[in-house]
Amino acid sequence: MKTSEFVSMLATGIVPTHPHFVARRFAAALFFGLSGAACLVVALYGVRGDMPQMLTTPLFWLKVAFPLAVVGASLFIAMQLSRPGVGTAFAWFTLAVPLVLIWVIALVVIVAAPPALRLQLVLGSTWQVCTFNISVLSVPTFIAVFWAMKGLAPTRPVIAGAAAGLLSGAQAVLVYTLYCVEMTVPFWGVWYVLGMMAPTVVGGVLGPRFLRW
Repeated sequence: MKTSEFVSMLATGIVPTHPHFVARRFAAALFFGLSGAACLVVALYGVRGDMPQMLTTPLFWLKVAFPLAVVGASLFIAMQLSRPGVGTAFAWFTLAVPLVLIWVIALVVIVAAPPALRLQLVLGSTWQVCTFNISVLSVPTFIAVFWAMKGLAPTRPVIAGAAAGLLSGAQAVLVYTLYCVEMTVPFWGVWYVLGMMAPTVVGGVLGPRFLRW
């Protein structure tokens, strides 16, 4: 078989991919993941009774802004990792910014607080269940994002799976803010981050199994 014939055979039946195919696939995954997580938080935990008052509190919006920033950064990372040969250095930088910022603010709050109150600022009243609750709420997005990435072309399944897990964990924290009563930055910097890390680790473990070509 001549080279030209072989190339022609390979090109037969090829349909151009939509330029926004990756974005559309992730948008669908996040929509179904967010919907599933919202249903879970209402069914399992409910919504804070003082939510109308919270919506007028600047601290509450800082609480929402943190996981929202991580969602944006981890979505960027996951989309980059879903395409072969695409760089991720800047994407990782965008993830570091909200994490470093929340830890710096948490450290300032702890240092400024009286020594007797510092541990309480970190533990709050729900530290024993926070990571578990976030992990539960991450399940719908975890499944949806793995589905999105499976239909693309990730070449680094461990890191890609971890990015999918991080995205699901961050979206779970975002939904969890509707229920969580904790309003101290040190608590968020520890337990919200641990809640994000749990599905990240699971995603890294499952990535080679479910995202390999």
